[in-house]
Amino acid sequence: MSEDQGAEDPAALWPQVRRVDAVAPWRWLRAGWSDFRQRPLASLFYGIVLAAMGLLLVRQVGSGALALGLVTGFLLVGPFLATGLYAISRACERGERIAFRQSLVAWRSNLGGYGFYAALLALLLAVWLRVSVVVVALFFEGGMPHLGTLLRDLWQAPNGGAFLSVYLAAGAGFALFVYALTAVSLPLLMDRPRLDALTAGIASLRAVVANPVPALIWALLIVVLTAIGFLSAGLGLILVLPLIGHASWHAYRDLLEPV
Repeated sequence: MSEDQGAEDPAALWPQVRRVDAVAPWRWLRAGWSDFRQRPLASLFYGIVLAAMGLLLVRQVGSGALALGLVTGFLLVGPFLATGLYAISRACERGERIAFRQSLVAWRSNLGGYGFYAALLALLLAVWLRVSVVVVALFFEGGMPHLGTLLRDLWQAPNGGAFLSVYLAAGAGFALFVYALTAVSLPLLMDRPRLDALTAGIASLRAVVANPVPALIWALLIVVLTAIGFLSAGLGLILVLPLIGHASWHAYRDLLEPV
């Protein structure tokens, strides 16, 4: 292969962003549900594992402030945990059958990129937990009430409204930044192993900036679906999380030009 041919290797091309309409997130969900139905057992396995991890993060923490931060933080690291679901969706798209054990190690296709994102997401989660604790300490002496009675206690607290305003503003800004950084970067890293994490992150940011309305709708759908999963005693997460993972693959396919 000549040097010019190598330079045009599709795996090394800069990802090109596409514009999509506002109803695209609903198409992604439908396509994700189709993938779920094609590989229900594998999808349910990931759903059970992801749901168990999310619930353990909350229930093993005694502090209400830390628990609330972990619930929010779980939304930030979810894309990394869903790599196996991306691999299953790619196989469904190609009309192939992927061995379950292959999906478990799909991240190996781009170990450097995934390693970087694992460290980055862990760091961002640690930063958010610290911010969460600080915000709570500013409004509640002795710590915030238990997560299970959070809404009732905040309604009764004299500074509950102010706390919610500050906490939601800080959390929304932080979550939107992480969301924009990871919206399509992790499926991209798996699909194009020669890309580096920095390029994938920039491509994700560009895709979100070029499609603000669909990106915001998709982010809200993720939050709402995940909240429903938690409110159903965690059982809904078993279905919701793999659905979001599969749909995220189709979001990546829709927002970036194929190679």
